[in-house]
Amino acid sequence: MADDPDVPPPRAAWQPLPPWLEAMAADTLAQRERWPHAWLIEGARGIGKRALALELARSLLCESPRPGERACGSCPGCTWVAAGQHPDLRLVELVEFDEEGNATPVDVIKIDAIRRLGEWAQITSHRGGAKVAVVVPAERMNASAANALLKTLEEPPPGTYLLLVAHQGGRLPATVVSRCRRLPVPRPATDVAVGWLAGQGAADPATLLAQAAGAPLVALELADPALQAERAVWLAALAQPRAFSPAALAARIDLGGREERRERLAAAIDWLLAWTADLARVRAGGEARLNPDHAQALAANAASVARISLFRYYSQLLGQRTLLAHPLQPRFVAEALLVDYRALFA
Repeated sequence: MADDPDVPPPRAAWQPLPPWLEAMAADTLAQRERWPHAWLIEGARGIGKRALALELARSLLCESPRPGERACGSCPGCTWVAAGQHPDLRLVELVEFDEEGNATPVDVIKIDAIRRLGEWAQITSHRGGAKVAVVVPAERMNASAANALLKTLEEPPPGTYLLLVAHQGGRLPATVVSRCRRLPVPRPATDVAVGWLAGQGAADPATLLAQAAGAPLVALELADPALQAERAVWLAALAQPRAFSPAALAARIDLGGREERRERLAAAIDWLLAWTADLARVRAGGEARLNPDHAQALAANAASVARISLFRYYSQLLGQRTLLAHPLQPRFVAEALLVDYRALFA
């Protein structure tokens, strides 16, 4: 049964740690004797925080650790973590499981998942060592779930570690943050990230990394040729604000089928956010950071729009981005946003 606290729900298998986090993992594990019972691992989405948390968990659960407390990779504990089946590792994500173990994506982490985590934490370790729980993204716990987690944070069982992974640590309640030691994870150096993306087979890795604001894992997601082709269509239209048709461009949201419309709207809003941010930067005398491949078009349009109007529109886009989890008509949302974009240049 998926709800049995003695049986962790199915989970994704462990993944290798990105090279730019190797040193951080080693330094953190070298201080294991002084570890708190709870870490808050925070930083931008797509820089490997989840992989870092799982590497720390694997090392804690390793039964034959190497010098510096690093996981050996071959003992039973490491093998079970690699398969996603270690009984002393619990992973709480934006997924719910039914009794057959089938996964359904969810928008928030609810109180039931945290209660099951608390029950699991009270059970004696199966392997007689540490127990580790990873919650990601921690800021997506609803208020009830965050409150339920406080009991485990305040009274952690001996040998139990909680690793909270947050893309936006500032959204967590202060009561939760104050009971954790913070571990900020920076973006990798540009040359390291570009080299890694090239090794993954990504075309034009420098441009992809710019689109992803320096987050390599996000950049890898953006490398899909179909996604890049659609981005090119949207940005070509945004570069001619007085010429394109909002209705025609918004109609592209429906090209991927009903089940893809919300995802396509999310991508369109992200492109609008990045384009608007770059317009504001160029308008203020800076450079296009997120769309360097369209720097000339941005420069041609920046002088035609007021900065205050750009900031207001950017805030509007952010507000609409937060509503994507709720029922909406993606095409009409996109059309309204594009009409407002054109109005900036009226």
